[in-house]
Amino acid sequence: MPVMKHAAAPLVALSLLAAPAPAQQDDQGFSLMEEGAKLFFRGLMDEMEPAFRELEDLSRQMEPALRDFALHMGPALRDLMDQVEDWSVYHPPEILPNGDIILRRKAPDEPSPAPAPQQDEIEL
Repeated sequence: MPVMKHAAAPLVALSLLAAPAPAQQDDQGFSLMEEGAKLFFRGLMDEMEPAFRELEDLSRQMEPALRDFALHMGPALRDLMDQVEDWSVYHPPEILPNGDIILRRKAPDEPSPAPAPQQDEIEL
């Protein structure tokens, strides 16, 4: 995905802006760091424009299906949320080979899953 490839670029640019810059000024009063950041962002926008257009086209294509899903499934999901008071007493949903989805209630004496072991933190 081209969008994910460039997702970290704004963070890098912001870190460059946060770094102390020399007080060199050009004719317009901008420091060299500011001018470089402007050029970087302009190039980043040019690179990402096609990906944003594709995302916009995809959202236009998906909109009718999402509206239909919300229209038909919204009331059913609302009813389900009203009926289930505590989701922690259920196992994760299972999809059966025939396509049915079941929610199994946990037994009262069933132990909770053990928390994942914590790894030692590494200081950077």
